[in-house]
Amino acid sequence: MVTIAVTGHMDLTEEAVVPVRAALRNLLTGLTLDMLVGRSCLARGADTLFAEEVLSLGGHLSAIIPSRDYREAVVRPADLAKFDALRDAAAEVMVMPYDHAGRAAYEAANRRLLQGADRLMAIWDGSAPTGRGGGTADTVAAARLAGLGVDVVWPPGASRSET
Repeated sequence: MVTIAVTGHMDLTEEAVVPVRAALRNLLTGLTLDMLVGRSCLARGADTLFAEEVLSLGGHLSAIIPSRDYREAVVRPADLAKFDALRDAAAEVMVMPYDHAGRAAYEAANRRLLQGADRLMAIWDGSAPTGRGGGTADTVAAARLAGLGVDVVWPPGASRSET
């Protein structure tokens, strides 16, 4: 088994979806797919694109949900169907022991995301940590500190929304 975790920006633009998806597919295709486990928190944007690509290539999905209220408190109504479909398709779903979504839950979910992972794919523009904890840059730093290989995915055409 090869376990690849993902972290990345939630605010990818519509124009970023195609190049990011293609870059993910290119990286993932080189792996032994019947042995691939993709680990994701299923957040909108990068996490969702990664999860969809893992499944489309025949890999197994492991979902880590940051809190018991994550779906109701965080997932936008427009993203509910996709979130539910990915959660239902996951071979493993772990809900972190937090009642409410927030910094502590996100930080714990990201620590669990990295535990036992072989690599981290970071759909990341290289921006510095925001100081809120649990973000993409924080997760990349933690992975590097733990000695995990990190594949930064930010192809030409990738961008974030300004809202």
